[in-house]
Amino acid sequence: MTVAQRRGRRIMMTDEERDAYLTQQRTCRVATVSPEGMPHVGALWFVWDGTSLWLYSLTRSLRWAQLRRVPKIAVVVDDGVEYGELRGVELSGEVSFVGEVPRAGEDCAELELPERLFAAKYFGLDSLPHDERHAWLRLTPGTVRSWDFRKLSGPA
Repeated sequence: MTVAQRRGRRIMMTDEERDAYLTQQRTCRVATVSPEGMPHVGALWFVWDGTSLWLYSLTRSLRWAQLRRVPKIAVVVDDGVEYGELRGVELSGEVSFVGEVPRAGEDCAELELPERLFAAKYFGLDSLPHDERHAWLRLTPGTVRSWDFRKLSGPA
């Protein structure tokens, strides 16, 4: 799934590093675009299942409206303060809408894992409380790029 990075191979995360990083981080920035080409970027919580990034979005948001018209998305998860600490992952592709909209808790086998992961990560619970304002977006990325500048100070 990871696209071969010509530049930055030295700082690229391994698949295992990327999976651990995406599992541990809490906030991503999601970029969408309107049919007229106007971009929108917003922060959102997410979970990574090893293959797909799951986003629990408000269904009455600009993000949701734009994705209904143009389902293409770019997501960045990053951290670090000093240059040598910067690391992150960029994922992009088309989203799919999974489950009921808005989510009220109807049985959906496809959502069992992401909802369990999300409930544990953000609420310390075994199951996700549904507020009937959010619904699920799944990004199975076509492109993945990563960087970990901490590798620059290590052996070449």
